[in-house]
Amino acid sequence: MKLRLHFVVDPMGWFCISVVLAIWLYNSFFVPKLVLLPHFYEGHIHWALVVSYYSASAFCMAALFRASTADPGRLPTDPHIPHSEREQWEMCSKCNMMRPKRSHHCSRCGHCVRRMDHHCPWINNCVGEDNHWLFLQLCFYTQVLSLFTLALDFCQYYYFQPLTTLDQEAFTARHELALIRVSAIMGLVMFGGMSSLFYTQLAGILTDTTTIEKMANFSNKIGGAGGGSKESWQRTLAEVFGTTWKVLWFIPLRSRQPLTFPHQFRTHV
Repeated sequence: MKLRLHFVVDPMGWFCISVVLAIWLYNSFFVPKLVLLPHFYEGHIHWALVVSYYSASAFCMAALFRASTADPGRLPTDPHIPHSEREQWEMCSKCNMMRPKRSHHCSRCGHCVRRMDHHCPWINNCVGEDNHWLFLQLCFYTQVLSLFTLALDFCQYYYFQPLTTLDQEAFTARHELALIRVSAIMGLVMFGGMSSLFYTQLAGILTDTTTIEKMANFSNKIGGAGGGSKESWQRTLAEVFGTTWKVLWFIPLRSRQPLTFPHQFRTHV
């Protein structure tokens, strides 16, 4: 498995992704220390719950790392353009390079990206043809982890049995209520934001419209874009994830190969 790393030099992006990492670290440390592990040690919860939480946390971090470091579809400086596809290419007015139609020039990254959806400061990277599937995974696993965290915060006060071996002098015990409240607030914000984003991303993919095209109202100007996909949702998502194996749609630590069908025009270079 060959994974190419792609880094964007942007101080604002570094700040945003640092905030995301801080939230992940907070909920991956304090929630297990306050809720999961103490109740597991006293036999109140099953070991599978602990494994599930850490698995959701690990997949969330893996998706974040891959989405932020994967090449979104940057065009090479000297792309090979087959003669039969020249009409499907155009000149970029900003970098003076040939690019496939529906590509976009990112002012943050300083280059054109194939089928660019948007530039996301929270991953410090563009979301394009080659890493859109990773961005979807990030949205999905963030929802799972946030919902898991909210459920544990609620159960800590309204369902789980009281702890008998808790050290009352420990920092986490003395400030338990404040720590749980902070975790719950972050869980609500992340779950609400990511649920909305996940829905809009899926809607855009299934209607074959990028966020940039929606914002620029390109649906009436670009042939084939924004007019609604005539393919089944399985085939549409298979093209985004680069495989027809649905179980692989949930695995971030793998490479993606363009998946094309005979009737399609190939924009990958």
